[in-house]
Order: sequence, then structure tokens, then C-alpha cells
Amino acid sequence: MQLHGSYTSPYVRHCRIALQQTGLQHKLIDTDYQQSMAMSPSGKVPFLRDGELLLTDSSSILRHVRERGGQPFWPDISDYDLYLLASTALDSAVNLFLLERDGVTPATSDYLKRQQQRISQCLQHMDQMMQPQLPNLQAPFTDGVLRIGCFLSWALFRKRLSIGVHPNLQALLQKLDQYPLFAATHPSISPST
Repeated sequence: MQLHGSYTSPYVRHCRIALQQTGLQHKLIDTDYQQSMAMSPSGKVPFLRDGELLLTDSSSILRHVRERGGQPFWPDISDYDLYLLASTALDSAVNLFLLERDGVTPATSDYLKRQQQRISQCLQHMDQMMQPQLPNLQAPFTDGVLRIGCFLSWALFRKRLSIGVHPNLQALLQKLDQYPLFAATHPSISPST
């Protein structure tokens, strides 16, 4: 299996963790924007090649990896909803980040203001959702929990938000940072560091 993506991508990170959890043989191929446009119909990372199979979204990659590794993917609807909520916030945050690099900001766009509001609402709801789970939360973590962690870690790394007003998300990230597979894939860690 070849996973194409960047070391800083939160979507790629989630797939890397799942591949490590399953123990499946794989190789991460560092791939930039131009390469992903040429090699993947979606023009984004991650994408996965497994023999003749080409998967072009982190969700389909995660399902494939979990099934090949004999692990459940979204064992219950609440975790699936958590995964989707975190993905929604992550998608909005990544889009804002990339648009701001091009000089397009929420100050000039009502749509982007709504994206900022969406992120805030998602964070508030995820914080509430995590409160009852925190006392018993331990590895191996679900894909919903991992997606939240990959989102938060990336957003903090890119200085996109603060989670100081979300104590349950802070506690969750502290637990995840103690998990070796999560810690070893932090966006600041690449093969050259």
C-alpha cells in the first residue's frame, strides 16, 4: 500500500495512525499539490494505492484500512457523527487557512464568516460530546476521537484556534498526546526532524 500525502495534513495523519494500528504494510509517499493534481482525480491528499485500487478520500481510505486490518470502522452511530462533525470543522478550517494565504479573509466574505461560526459551533458541541466520554477514554481510540485529535492538533500547529475555552477538548488532546501513535505523527514531526 502506498499512502500519498504530506506530513502536516491532518487527514493524512489520521490514515497514518490507522495504518499503524492495523499493522498493514505501507509506505508514505510525500506528495505536494502539483503531484496530487496529476495523480489523483480529486486533486487532493491523501490518496491511497493498494494494487489496482485507488482511493481518493481519507474516509474511504480509513474504511479500507480498517476492513483489511480486521478492525471495525464506525462501530456506532455516535462515533460516526463525532467523526463527521470533526471533519466538517476541519474542512472549514483548512479552507479558511488556504484562502487566507491568498489574501481572502472572513473580513471580506460573509461566507467565510459563516465558516468561522461553523468551526466555533462544532468546537462547542464536540466539547460537550466529549465530557461524558473522557473518564473512560483510552487507547485504542475510535476514528471519531482520532479525527477530533487530528483536527485540533493541526489547528493548534497552524495557529488557527485556541481551545482554552473548551476544557474537555483540552483534556482529550492531552490524552491523545500520550498515545504513542498519535504523538509520533504530530504535524511538526517529519522524517527530516
